[in-house]
Amino acid sequence: MLSKCSNPRCSAPFLYLHTGKLFRFGRRNDAVTSHDSRAKAPQGIEFFWLCDECAGEFTLEADAAHGVHVVSLPRLAMGASASL
Repeated sequence: MLSKCSNPRCSAPFLYLHTGKLFRFGRRNDAVTSHDSRAKAPQGIEFFWLCDECAGEFTLEADAAHGVHVVSLPRLAMGASASL
């Protein structure tokens, strides 16, 4: 259950859906062994929230190595333009 902003450095409480930005990510099944070459299917949905202030500066990304983590918006934009 959501209780606060997903930015670990922020303590803003989650109170309303109309403030901030809500993220939805599929949970992965870690029971599949690493030698299995098939992609792991989502095993449910997890929700994360950034408060208004953090949503203006950050976004959330999910990857297999780090799980869900906070990413700076300028860094995300530079990475996207570098891959063009």
